[in-house]
Amino acid sequence: MDSLTSFAVTVIAHWPIWVVTVVLIVAAVIDGFELRVPNWITVPMILTGWVFSWCAFGWAGLGWSLVGTVTGLALLGPAYAIGGMGAGDVKLLAGVGAWVHATHTFYAFAVSAIVGGILAIGMVLVRKAWQKHSHQFVSILGEIHRIRDPERLSVLAAERKSSMLLLPYGIPIAIGSIFYFAWTGLLI
Repeated sequence: MDSLTSFAVTVIAHWPIWVVTVVLIVAAVIDGFELRVPNWITVPMILTGWVFSWCAFGWAGLGWSLVGTVTGLALLGPAYAIGGMGAGDVKLLAGVGAWVHATHTFYAFAVSAIVGGILAIGMVLVRKAWQKHSHQFVSILGEIHRIRDPERLSVLAAERKSSMLLLPYGIPIAIGSIFYFAWTGLLI
């Protein structure tokens, strides 16, 4: 069997993970250009994940898919609630959860968080703005600790947005999730 045929067999065998991978790549590219992940990507991703899980595994599969969706929402929801992330990023991880369920979603999130941290530090270093952004980071952490009101924190985040480097978080979600899929053998 030649390598192209072998690759095709692998893709067919793991097609659900490849669907998620392709959607993540498209979402990351759009987020990179537009600083948003549109609903026309996230909502169908979530809905088709539910349908796939139900068709493939019955009611139990739909239950796992719903738990995965809630896991994705719960992991990034707090950051969204305080203005630190867009709703599209949250729904993107929820879409991952709809397809790969809770455990894989959690680990994909963990790897994505590491990737996001590395990319954020890299962005700051490339722009030679370490001092400014490290002070902003410490200030934000202090506000979260002191204020603890998501609505007020969201207002403060909106006021600060124009002075911040914005990381399109769909990119770390895509890189982290795909890296996790590859590392655990879900893609091959």
